[in-house]
Formats: sequence, C-alpha cells, structure tokens
Amino acid sequence: MTYAIIEAGGTQLRVEAGRFYDLNRLHVEEDGNVTIDQVLFVSHDGESLVGQPLVEGAMVSGTVMRHLRGRKIIVYKMKPKKKTRKKRGHRQELTRLMVDSISLKGKVLAGNADEAKEPPADDAVNESATVEVVASSPAATEEE
Repeated sequence: MTYAIIEAGGTQLRVEAGRFYDLNRLHVEEDGNVTIDQVLFVSHDGESLVGQPLVEGAMVSGTVMRHLRGRKIIVYKMKPKKKTRKKRGHRQELTRLMVDSISLKGKVLAGNADEAKEPPADDAVNESATVEVVASSPAATEEE
C-alpha cells in the first residue's frame, strides 16, 4: 500500500491515491487540477522515505471535486451570575480533493500515470508550497 503525508491547507494529512479528502478551502475552481509538493513522508511497498522537512521530488496530484462547508460548530460562552451569554456558530469552508496519483522523481508510485505531472524544474521551485492550477474548459461543463 502506497501512501503519503502531505501538508495542505495548514494541516497534515495521510493520503492515498483514489480517495478523496476534505481540506481547508483551496483557491482552485471545481474540476481543476492541483499539484502539492509539500510531501513530508512517502511509504511504498514497505519502503519509507522521510523528508527533512520535505521529500525531494515527491508530488501528490489531485482534482478538486467541489467546494463545501463543514458541519456547524456552536460556540457558547456564559459567565454565571453575570447575565452574560454569547452564542455563535461557525461553518468551516472546505474543498473536497480527489487524490489522483502519488509520484516520486517523475515516477508514479500509485494512481494513474496519465494524471501525474512532471516535477517542476529546480530553478522554478520556491521554498513555499507550489499549487499548480489547470482549469478545465467551461464549454465541457456546459454540454453536460
């Protein structure tokens, strides 16, 4: 079983190819492709690669399925004997991401080889996370 631990949306997640995950909102359109290069750990066939802090050349490719809002959380604050009460609600903005493939140095470890992207050139890599957005054509969605 191949899996990776990534950092996306301010959280760390254990992801596998072919599954979907709810992340904090990503600024990508629905049906857009996302490439996450903030990979902290990769496990493939019992072999483990641990990054310090990131695994070199590892990438996770995915597709944004839809944007949604999480369950409502009620925040209730009360001070006894003071007649002070505050009731607030919050719903987190989320993005549902389908993980298409996990790749290492251009070789696809899990998922579809067609979905995997080539790793960026060394001069184009920043120290921060690189999120690559490829939007689908609006005409394709209108035909359905």
